[in-house]
Amino acid sequence: MRDKNSPAKSADHAQPVPARRRIVQGAGLLALSASPLGALAAQAARISDGVTLADGPRPLVRYPGKRPLVRVSTRPPHLETPFSAFNEGPITANDAFFVRYHLANIPLSVDLATFRLTVGGHVDKPLKLSLDELKRLADPVDIVAVNQCSGNSRGFSEPRVFGAQLANGAMGNARWTGVPLRKVLEHAGIKAGAKVVTFNGLDTPVLPSTPDFRKALDIAHAMNGEPMLAWGMNGEDLPLLNGYPIKLVVPGYFGTYWIKHLSEIEVLDHPFEGHDAFFMTKGYRVPDNDCQCVAPGTPSSKTRPISTLAVRSFITSVGAGGVLPAGRMVELKGIAFDGGSGIRTVEVSVDGGQSWQAATLGQDLGRFSFRPWQLPVKFARKGPAVLMVRATSVQGEVQPAKANWNPAGYRRNVIESTPVTIA
Repeated sequence: MRDKNSPAKSADHAQPVPARRRIVQGAGLLALSASPLGALAAQAARISDGVTLADGPRPLVRYPGKRPLVRVSTRPPHLETPFSAFNEGPITANDAFFVRYHLANIPLSVDLATFRLTVGGHVDKPLKLSLDELKRLADPVDIVAVNQCSGNSRGFSEPRVFGAQLANGAMGNARWTGVPLRKVLEHAGIKAGAKVVTFNGLDTPVLPSTPDFRKALDIAHAMNGEPMLAWGMNGEDLPLLNGYPIKLVVPGYFGTYWIKHLSEIEVLDHPFEGHDAFFMTKGYRVPDNDCQCVAPGTPSSKTRPISTLAVRSFITSVGAGGVLPAGRMVELKGIAFDGGSGIRTVEVSVDGGQSWQAATLGQDLGRFSFRPWQLPVKFARKGPAVLMVRATSVQGEVQPAKANWNPAGYRRNVIESTPVTIA
């Protein structure tokens, strides 16, 4: 494993999608376009590793400690996981995990000899903790949880919306090791009247006018035992590009709250407002209604901060334009997740939504984790087909058949469709 104290240098070596795969996919989609399912397939066909979105083709690039990932932007680094990686199992490998920064001045190395996590504000005993001191503060705990970017799948919004044009790879599932945030706050001593806990990392703005990226949790959430200060990811130190040496993990919540390179925690006895609160009061907000959506192309009259993950599911064993055999059993596989109630059922359609079959749920790694599923199917006839998958959470949330829309393209969780050819 790479020494985390060494500089992280970018290496934008494009890895184009092999021409043969593009030809095979193109042939299958051409046949499908002539079928009654063509309109549905045309929309679904964009969901693949070689997806081309509004901002044009996106190459695979290699950064230190990472396999080739899909480049969204270079400064700051914004990299998607190639979707095929999610078929490797419910745990996303560290070298495949997506990367998201908001500010361009990111740490290229961290010196543990001088690094300190400060805890201050409305507390009895301000703290300055080294990583070793943090590790000794309480017994370590593990949790498997999905980290998903708020704008994952934004590139499929219709009409188009402003922001990084992401496909479905801005998510990942890992086993995080650390100490509960509550233990750290208890050690500092929360004073009466505390309302909010804020968090800041080592990345900083380039311009003074740019707000720092700070996030906040209300005191009840911060103290409920779920948020974690993690130093471990899948049994190893956090990769530098995923937040080394400490990352705030907020299970069930979108990745905007998962502050990387965590360096500062402050307890407030008043609301978090002003210039430093931009990414709570202005950014990362959704319509303040049950669906967190508005009519396509219209503004939101009232908003609230984005919070918990919506229920989602994907097919991972075959991609758009894939070819499956006729006349023999094929096992479809995939993943499902939600904001923490857990997955109750996953259903699969092989006929474009006309009928549905219950899939078998795989290993349960915890209510915040990807839940694998599988379903053996046999296709009787050759030709085009559209595969679909939908999940229902334990609390009864079901994926919508039609995509909800909001001006930022957040929280997309429409039923996914995968056009294939049966040959």
